Amino acid sequence: MTLNKSPKKILLLSANPRDTIRLRVDQELREIEEVLQNSINRDRFQLIPKTAVRTRDLQQIMLHNQPHIVHFSGHGQGNQGLVFEDIQGITKIVSTKALADLFGLFVSSVECVVLNACYSVEQARAIADHVDYVVGMKQELGDQAAIAYSQGFYRA
Repeated sequence: MTLNKSPKKILLLSANPRDTIRLRVDQELREIEEVLQNSINRDRFQLIPKTAVRTRDLQQIMLHNQPHIVHFSGHGQGNQGLVFEDIQGITKIVSTKALADLFGLFVSSVECVVLNACYSVEQARAIADHVDYVVGMKQELGDQAAIAYSQGFYRA
């Protein structure tokens, strides 16, 4: 007898406000899609991309999608937080505390968080109070390194 398990939902959030250095978040999404599509486990995952994520939409996106894995691709500001957009597409930082509080609301569903953003280790540590598996970056990383990391992560 085969159990019909629902696929794990991967919510890929990206933000690259117009007043920040351009990132290849579109290329990262494409590479993740390709790695998952070519995987023997492709039916076990559902990728849900959300681009140009605004601060005011963040909680609603999480509530609506109920992801198991949350992947953020964008800019980090060290101790300040992660960079999202406001309604005009301008930088709006979501603080480390606000991010930790957000993930505290989803302890029963979110299993893993990947913060593919420079200097995001502080946010990772705070989110780890609520989520078992969290990845953050200690230093700056370029587009190609960020994309290669994502490919390797999802390939594994």
